[in-house]
Amino acid sequence: MNITSVTSKGQVTIPQSIRKQLGICQGSRIEFVLLGDHAELRVVNPARAIRSDGFGMLKTKRAAIPADFDVAELLKP
Repeated sequence: MNITSVTSKGQVTIPQSIRKQLGICQGSRIEFVLLGDHAELRVVNPARAIRSDGFGMLKTKRAAIPADFDVAELLKP
């Protein structure tokens, strides 16, 4: 059994073991359903897992660099 407290803002922390089992991570959408005298939590759509290599985490407004771009061209006089 996992017990947690409710904050003054009505927030609770879902225990890590339950988050892992349900695939809940930052950005996951959760639905609460009232069933008689208790509530049920359902994962609507789990968020994409963050890649361990960090690829795609940074955003920029600059145009993408072409795949055939040669840095050495910048150093030529």
